[in-house]
Amino acid sequence: MSGQESSTFSGEIRYLAHEEARPGQLEMIHDCLNALHSGGHHLAAAPTGIGKTAAALAAAVDAARTANGPRTIFFLTSRQSQHKIVVDTVRRINARRPPQEKVRLVDMVGQASMCVQPFAKESPPLFSLLCNQARSSRSCKPYLTQAPGLRQRILSDPLHVEELVQMAQTHSEHGVPTLTCPWKAAREAVSSADVFVGDYNHLFVDAVREASLNAMEVDLSDLIVIVDEAHNLPDRIRMGMERRFTPTVVRNAVIDLEEYTERLTESAASLATDGLVLQSSLASWALDVMKVCRGRMADLFRDLLNEPAEFEERRVDVERLRNIFLASCDEVEGKVGQQQLQAEQVHPVESPGEGLDRLKILRDVLLDVEIKVDADEENPNIDIDAHRIGHLLEDMLRFGETTALVYVHDAKGKEGRITSHLLDPGLVSGPVLKKCAGSILMSGTLYPPKMYADLLGIGQQKTTSRQYESPFASQRRPIIVAKDVTTRYQDRTYENTQRIRNHIQALCDASPGHVAVFTPSYSMLNEYIGEGQFHGVVVRMEDRTWSKQDVDQLLDVLEDAKQAGRRILLAGVFGGRLSEGIDYHNGILDAVACIGIPNPPPSIHQKALRTYIEERFGKANAWRYASTQPAINAILQAMGRPIRSIADRALVLLLDKRNTDRTYIECYPKDIRMNTTTEPETTKSFARRFFSRVHRQSEGSS
Repeated sequence: MSGQESSTFSGEIRYLAHEEARPGQLEMIHDCLNALHSGGHHLAAAPTGIGKTAAALAAAVDAARTANGPRTIFFLTSRQSQHKIVVDTVRRINARRPPQEKVRLVDMVGQASMCVQPFAKESPPLFSLLCNQARSSRSCKPYLTQAPGLRQRILSDPLHVEELVQMAQTHSEHGVPTLTCPWKAAREAVSSADVFVGDYNHLFVDAVREASLNAMEVDLSDLIVIVDEAHNLPDRIRMGMERRFTPTVVRNAVIDLEEYTERLTESAASLATDGLVLQSSLASWALDVMKVCRGRMADLFRDLLNEPAEFEERRVDVERLRNIFLASCDEVEGKVGQQQLQAEQVHPVESPGEGLDRLKILRDVLLDVEIKVDADEENPNIDIDAHRIGHLLEDMLRFGETTALVYVHDAKGKEGRITSHLLDPGLVSGPVLKKCAGSILMSGTLYPPKMYADLLGIGQQKTTSRQYESPFASQRRPIIVAKDVTTRYQDRTYENTQRIRNHIQALCDASPGHVAVFTPSYSMLNEYIGEGQFHGVVVRMEDRTWSKQDVDQLLDVLEDAKQAGRRILLAGVFGGRLSEGIDYHNGILDAVACIGIPNPPPSIHQKALRTYIEERFGKANAWRYASTQPAINAILQAMGRPIRSIADRALVLLLDKRNTDRTYIECYPKDIRMNTTTEPETTKSFARRFFSRVHRQSEGSS
């Protein structure tokens, strides 16, 4: 992997969204162009203010339009709120180009969020069921309605998804109103678009990718992929691959199979086609297997509760689970002795396959239960229990021979539960990114880039990376570390807690406006902030149930309070809605306090992750890749919230002395400079000097 190489590209930047390039922006455009022209990948650690969205789009559009074959840009984000930035940037590009060079864009979110039917507000599983029923019975008129004119309107000018949905509701063809499904219309328009804006799941969840690309009539090899906030991608893939099941899930899967088999049997009896007869036979076999499996799984869960626990958890060997399914197949097929068969449940049948082939057949049958519906980026796996067990088998077959798949049992709930964890997101992302026509992965905290290249399985060939310097002078965002406090568990005393609160109070006293504070967890948020702990400010604490709309309303509250001269202490958690993916524009925040270091708690999963990383990337990277670097990157994300333009300024207070330890200081970018404080009064004095000398500038753009 190359690092800070000088750019070799030279030529006109035709698709820049601004009159003049910002500091570092041209360098990023050139680096991205060099990578894309060679079909490679560029990892950009691009801080706020560099204009990374505009830089990535300028490079990607140029590369797409000068390529030998067709190219579609997939701009993927982790949050819907980030879509607007992309759409607005493309609008600015188009305003600077002649009509024939305008960029065509389609913005999409989940099917339910774009649906015009009343059942759109139902839960994801129920929505999928009702949507499928309406489409299958041809009773969903918006889905059936064809409106070619709407497709052209979608492509004529970049639209935010809300505008697209509204247009679909009011569109008419030849003067006749046509209520058309916005989701279907948008998806079909992608084949003629230059840029598609969507969620990570469109490419990095197998079922969604297959359904989306087929419907959009685009091929993975023709895609230029831009991944925004790419530091989130490894964890998003890991979370998307988590499977959780209990004895109840297995029982319900049997019930799902019973209903499915009954319908197939009736259809096979009436139609008697070879395909239906075979399908019905396989479903009957799978049902018998799952009936036996149900009892064996119940025994496993009872045994696990009696086995020794580490971190109140138990590791379950992949082989142990696989053997339960294989032994169930053997029992149904009469391979373990007739005396062990339960005649009322199962009968010896001819094996549909051998060894793992039987598990593949069982997987396919379970995943076929219910009529298939289009996979959706907001609901990639239809949440019925037969599918849960099917996905469990799918992952076992795909990753079970590696050390990258770990099963963990805990005693939560009535029966306990088993959760699967994919330790290596690169097994999912690597093949996808290597097949596409090129990619740009970018984030303000994509640091160090090599770590993310390793974790995402990109490899070194045709891969470049660069950390771009922040355009903000350190004088406009000073960082102070409180050396007299820590959140290390053994040091969490009453006195330590009070000192942390006193530092926050000092920061509030000296700050002219709003202050944000972030903690590693909601329990720590309540412990350190709570109600009535601070004077001179109104405390607004994040709730884990908050939606995007709640956050938007909060931004309005902050703006109104600022205009009225009221100050708010905004309190949230690292990785939550308030610390990532939200732009506090117009200098709405004056300061940020970060309590502690959000290291993941000890667990079997974390232990297995460190071991796996050590095996794959070396002992020196085990702790850094698994714990310390993600923790510091979460802090960096929170630190960056108040600085959204070159006009902004803010003070950052790190409330944990461990930030200056070698283990952690090596995880911060090299250009980070830290000051120290040893008491709240020093914090207050430092803050007062900063705010008296450094003011928000009157000009500058986001």
